Amino acid sequence: MSVVNPKNPAAAGEVAFPRAASAEFRAYLSDLIYEMCAIDTTPHADVARSAQAEGQVFDIIERALHAIGLAGATHERRPIDPRIAEHRFFTPLYYTQTADAPAGLDAARAYAGRSNLLVHWAGSGGGCNQAINVHIDVVRPFFGPRRDGDIIHSRGACDNKGNVAALLGALALLQEHVQARGTRLNGDLTCMFVIDEETGGNGSLACAIDRRLKAQYDSLLVLECTSGRLHPGNRGCVWYRVEGAAPGVNLFEATGFIIAELEDEGRAIRAESNHPLYPHRPVQTCHGIIGACGEHPSRINGDVSFHIDFASKDAAGRVATLIDDVLADGLRTYTALYGDKTEQLTPRQTARLERHYEVRRAGDGFIVRVLGLTGHMSAIQDNDGAITKLAALVRALVRSRPALERIAGGTMTLSLADWPDVSRLVLEGGQGFVPTHALEEVEQRVRAAVVRGMRRYRDIVGIDGDATSGLRVSFDKLHNAAFARPVESADVVNAVNAAREAGLPAEPLVGWDASCDSRIFACEYPELPVITTGAGALQDAHSDREHIDVREVARVAEFLARFVLRQTGTA
Repeated sequence: MSVVNPKNPAAAGEVAFPRAASAEFRAYLSDLIYEMCAIDTTPHADVARSAQAEGQVFDIIERALHAIGLAGATHERRPIDPRIAEHRFFTPLYYTQTADAPAGLDAARAYAGRSNLLVHWAGSGGGCNQAINVHIDVVRPFFGPRRDGDIIHSRGACDNKGNVAALLGALALLQEHVQARGTRLNGDLTCMFVIDEETGGNGSLACAIDRRLKAQYDSLLVLECTSGRLHPGNRGCVWYRVEGAAPGVNLFEATGFIIAELEDEGRAIRAESNHPLYPHRPVQTCHGIIGACGEHPSRINGDVSFHIDFASKDAAGRVATLIDDVLADGLRTYTALYGDKTEQLTPRQTARLERHYEVRRAGDGFIVRVLGLTGHMSAIQDNDGAITKLAALVRALVRSRPALERIAGGTMTLSLADWPDVSRLVLEGGQGFVPTHALEEVEQRVRAAVVRGMRRYRDIVGIDGDATSGLRVSFDKLHNAAFARPVESADVVNAVNAAREAGLPAEPLVGWDASCDSRIFACEYPELPVITTGAGALQDAHSDREHIDVREVARVAEFLARFVLRQTGTA
């Protein structure tokens, strides 16, 4: 456990960092963020392309480190240890799947030539040895940076390259501080710039199992987009995948009922989630990918289309009015549960939905385009999931099939756009949970919900057979346990005091609404103090409107400098 050094002025909050509030410092941070955001570090099946992009970001960081001139510091690009594949927290490399490697590459091939960037700034001895972790990868779809004053819009601006810049800014402030006073840190400072957080955390896993690296730190702070708030815990999350084929069954229609059961189960888990560090119950259910539509299981889908086709000529004209009524009824069911995001309903809602869906004629049927608000799954209550909404519309159409087919004079078929084979299904998303539930229990309940949804659809349409036939539910991607750390620890006290001095919100101290690499270290080392904090708003992460305010990045940089001084002390 760390302790405040009573002889150290930094520990008493007497240190000033005037540069942190300067326009020059904000410009420095802004340029760093802009340059890093111009590099596409989304995951690619072509791992050589990923390695090149990661190397370009590391080039920028190393150039910044050279300019800062940390006295006595070393840095290295440490290769990813392929032995991570033997660890329970390893995430299979699904993003490397190709026609030549349908199961994806193994760890040795996927990480050949790839690394994390590690910085070690040795102290004089004594104090707490502190580590800070931040990731450089981003989610799809990529879009490059643009500036609007102190605001930078870009994929990765808040998740998480703004925090990479904050850490570099903190190192610059610390170097200026010790140089001006002719001192040095007592404790060591280790900085981990890691890859592959968004795909499951394999970069940090390589750091966590590195016992040589672990010997260098006693406490860990992980930078994520928390709006500068301190979180001594993370909620857990498991990404599910439902896939398979069932000849003679319209699995697209069945998906509408599977999603309803997954949503109901998520609400039940949330109702049971009574934990003192999570009084706000950050338990979310998200569906990010259906068929070929969607980029990421934990990115809220904002645009998905499906077809309504009839096997009779001119049917569309005969049923158009009833189709409008049925879709409107499905929408009412949806908004009764999730709110109408065409109105500003939540304090944190950062965008307004223009319309819920569009309907247009197409041959003897219709195409329905369902719209939502994208973002990180942890901000689902402030956004709008198009796949969940689609499911409500599909259920309404299935229930109204007898009337629709009678008026149309022919059978009705529902199918996903760009996915014509209704006998095949792919559905991916995530289920969040807090420490009241074990990961294995959540997985079991997700599986059971899928079975119930399939059985419910079969009962409604009158199809006999095994509800699980042809379907597989897997959790091969992200599978993060929830954790909580004591709020009264000396590390948390130091963080609270540093946050107050830097003008950041120090309290309340609760678990974070999302899951990140913090949980890898927290679970690998149960006694290790682990705190998550950083610049950027979670509701903007993974969204089409992702951005960050450089003024907040500057405050987080100052916080980091103050926190490190409180943890390590100076000699």
